[in-house]
Amino acid sequence: MDWRRVATTVAHRALPRRSDYAGLRTGWRTDALAGLTVAVVALPLALGFGVSSGVGAAAGLVTAVVAGFVAAMFGGSHLQVSGPTGAMTVVLVPIVARFGAESVAVVAIMAGGLVVLAGLLGLGRLVAYIPWPVVEGFTLGIGVVIGLQQVPLALDTPKAEGENAALVALRTLGDVDWSAALPAVGLVVLVVGLMVLLPRVNRTLPASLLAVAGATVVAELARLDVARIGAIPATLPAPGIPDLTPEATSALFSAALAVAALAALESLLSAQVADGMADDVPRTHPDRELVGQGLANLAAGVFGGVPATGAIARTAVNVRAGGRTRVAAMSHAVVLAGVVYLGTSFVARIPLSALAGVLLVTAARMVNIRTARTISRSGRSGALVFLLTFGATVVFDLVVAVELGVAVAAVLALRAMARASGLHREPLPDVEVDTVSERALLAEHIAVYRIDGALFFADVRRFLDELAQVADVRVVVLRLGSIRVLDTSGANALAEIVADLQRRGIVVLLKGLRPEHRQVVEVVGVLAELQHHKHLFDDLDAAVEHARSHVRRAQTSA
Repeated sequence: MDWRRVATTVAHRALPRRSDYAGLRTGWRTDALAGLTVAVVALPLALGFGVSSGVGAAAGLVTAVVAGFVAAMFGGSHLQVSGPTGAMTVVLVPIVARFGAESVAVVAIMAGGLVVLAGLLGLGRLVAYIPWPVVEGFTLGIGVVIGLQQVPLALDTPKAEGENAALVALRTLGDVDWSAALPAVGLVVLVVGLMVLLPRVNRTLPASLLAVAGATVVAELARLDVARIGAIPATLPAPGIPDLTPEATSALFSAALAVAALAALESLLSAQVADGMADDVPRTHPDRELVGQGLANLAAGVFGGVPATGAIARTAVNVRAGGRTRVAAMSHAVVLAGVVYLGTSFVARIPLSALAGVLLVTAARMVNIRTARTISRSGRSGALVFLLTFGATVVFDLVVAVELGVAVAAVLALRAMARASGLHREPLPDVEVDTVSERALLAEHIAVYRIDGALFFADVRRFLDELAQVADVRVVVLRLGSIRVLDTSGANALAEIVADLQRRGIVVLLKGLRPEHRQVVEVVGVLAELQHHKHLFDDLDAAVEHARSHVRRAQTSA
């Protein structure tokens, strides 16, 4: 093994470089202002997602600071802003319910290690193979689940038992004391109203922050009896390694795997969106982005935070605010750290129902009716994948939803490919013959077949059954030039055709084998099945002429 080359690859995918900060000398003011803008948007979301996940507001804020800074420094995107997200909250809620809040730091560290490993192994480019209906289906499902998770907070009512967000919301609605819940509901309505109206007055206003501040002021002046965030540490917690014993890690491995899959998927999708929004910034390096996100999760776990991913909404705010280097995302983390040290007294008085209002609006904005309508009208296959992914997200979890969506999409794509592929008989090309009877004889004894697209075993069986009914065929010319996909299974199917025909006494000639298919055909043994190595042709006329000589010899011997 070339260890020097391995070390170079690891360094390329894992280490910061000077080029990360190209243009910073002239654009640092814009980046710093963009970071401040993102921090204003991120503060209520970090607090809300921390509370909603069941770990607490402090953990959400710590994650936004620590993971946000580490991911910006080591990640592969110049624009990505990372932190706690709604999608991750959806995964964390059942983990907290099953293993307790103390398990989240362990899960973050384990998931971080898995994501770093994925980046070093070069798996970042696999996200390009996730179909659009799958992405949109789980995005819609995330929005619905986030909205359902806010029901207990919005009603200031203890959360009912259970892991599924829909069932918990229904049980909570059945147990609510509506007279006691009215103040909290009023604050939710106030927050939602401000977040909807303020952007119409001025799009530059930090609507979510102003809405939370307004609700907090109203709750204080009216002395409303509603649940608050409560005291949070005035400093970042000291780093520490949680319980990583074999017993703890084995019990949490499946949870860590789910978190790692989501962290990788959402981060790469978010970076992809950011790349499409800014043409003057280098594209994301997907493998390095995975390494950065993995390190961010390791750091978040060490500091007692929750798992983090790239955040699409905050990243979009960063791009629109003019951020062009990773300094913008770092600045956002520094500003939030300042809130930890200077603003804890105000943060402690924020009503939980106000954060629920922010997350309800966030969830509603994830529901894109136009996109859902477009996918539904695009065809039954896309609509089926979209609906299955959406349903699995709500009923099960995100990882199951993505796995199911990709699997169904793959099966449907395979079916479409099979429909576009197949074996087709063609008329015999014009050849010079001495008599009309000779032309009829050649047409009777020589069959030319063209294989299109990809070769499937179902086509093999149909083809052999068809030839079994044509008793007088003595030579079959298989045209292979139109085959676009020929893997091991397809080559084995081709070998079966050749072997079966020649057992019946039918000579097989192959025409137009592509150079890129030569190796798999030789390895599987297709060429070895031919009667003679000269039965492989590049020209159809030459193949037909050779077939003609076989027919003549057969007639002579008869």
